[in-house]
Amino acid sequence: MQPLILNGNPLALDIIHQVAHDAHRFHIQLDPSCSKKVAFARQYVLNLAQSNTPVYGINTGISSTAAQKIDLADIEQLQYNIVRSHCAGVGRALPRHLVRAMMLIRANCLAKGNSGIDPSIIDLILAFLHHDITPVVLEQGSVGASGDLAPLAQIALALIGEGDVEFQQQTMPAQEALAQCKLSPARLGPKDGLALINGTTAMAALGQDALWYAQNLVQTADVVGALTADSMRASSAPFAAAIQQVKPHPGQIQSAQNLHQLLADSEIGKEHAYCDKVQDQYSLRCMPQVHGAARQALGHAKEVVLTEVNSVTDNPLIFPEEQKIYTGGNFHGAEIALALDYLAMGLTVLGSISERRTEKMLDPAFSEQNLFLAKIPHLESGLMLAHVTAAALVNENKLLSTPASVDSIPTSANLEDHVSMGMNAARKLLTIVDNTANILAIELLTAAAALDGRPGKTSPALARVHQLVRQHVPPHTQDRALQKDIQVLQKLVKEGTVAQVAFN
Repeated sequence: MQPLILNGNPLALDIIHQVAHDAHRFHIQLDPSCSKKVAFARQYVLNLAQSNTPVYGINTGISSTAAQKIDLADIEQLQYNIVRSHCAGVGRALPRHLVRAMMLIRANCLAKGNSGIDPSIIDLILAFLHHDITPVVLEQGSVGASGDLAPLAQIALALIGEGDVEFQQQTMPAQEALAQCKLSPARLGPKDGLALINGTTAMAALGQDALWYAQNLVQTADVVGALTADSMRASSAPFAAAIQQVKPHPGQIQSAQNLHQLLADSEIGKEHAYCDKVQDQYSLRCMPQVHGAARQALGHAKEVVLTEVNSVTDNPLIFPEEQKIYTGGNFHGAEIALALDYLAMGLTVLGSISERRTEKMLDPAFSEQNLFLAKIPHLESGLMLAHVTAAALVNENKLLSTPASVDSIPTSANLEDHVSMGMNAARKLLTIVDNTANILAIELLTAAAALDGRPGKTSPALARVHQLVRQHVPPHTQDRALQKDIQVLQKLVKEGTVAQVAFN
């Protein structure tokens, strides 16, 4: 195991991804200097709890009961009640890797020393990651302010030895997993329960996962689009640098550079000079503009999500050096909700233009090949239904692209009167990521088949991509079930293998 010292400093996207997906990659420990900072803030909270001054969530109730002072003897019970009562999620359990990302992000947030939590609780979160104890977290129930209460409460419930966890490939009571690992449940004191459940951690964890794969999709779209362009004998002139320089959006420039590089030295591309086409369809000609727009949506989302995962997002916030405690709104997920909705729309457009290119390859009027690329068109359906699947996925993406962030439903007796719906934005974005990966996989399947029927050599970069496809999917010589072909290629697309091979 590699050592990973958690100190509240920014976590990189690749570190979060590795910790989330590989329980045995890192041995995570809290930096001793952070432990001192956390302990200092903790002592300040303990002092506040015993004072006569009402301090939200420490010696008062929460939400609409914040005006009610809590007796010292009841402060511990309040924190347990907060955790238990907020476990009201429904739906499917989140995948294990997303919950692990939530725990890492939450531990790093608490390590900054502005939450006033007992340091031993951070150590217990890290022990959960080390032993691969994953709380069962149901995905629905967060409105994104005051943070992701229901999902985070289910992690907190496991930390106090209640609820269920996944451990050693089984679902079992948290208390049983703790006992097997010789760990003691957390004992909650002033503010501990509130610090564990208050924040944007769930939407941030889902958002960073979507970002990881969206990066691959945006890069792969250029590769698959280039393969399609060559199979259609399309012109590479629209990708010339001069065109991009007079409309210098960074994403457009990058996509055009990729397309120009991928199509360089293609013998098929040279044939375009002798064909009778004046201009190609928009889905081919406008790839830099459309793919570039998706790139820029991704860039904005990455900036916002990385800021969010490395922020302190609970309430109230402790500043012990100044002997100050502030009640604020860092738990509100408006920034990340808007960014994830924007990325959702970017990926939907990326899938939409891909579907158009797939359709063009199956239409003899554009492809100059057999209908649906079938060997015997009157007897076989070829890749007709692969395109139908792409159309269905594009439609679903359009439905899911309706922004969650523009809605707000007041909760908590109208005290929490404006909420972000960021968790819903994150959840639907993950579905759009999978759908778009499938749409690009279908285009890749179709482009490879179209290239099989085109005389002449493609570029060296695209030849490597075509070879990768043929290593996993045989040529389409007769009708066959296509599900497995699409599934195999979807994985290569989503994990970035296609782009790596192309740009090697």
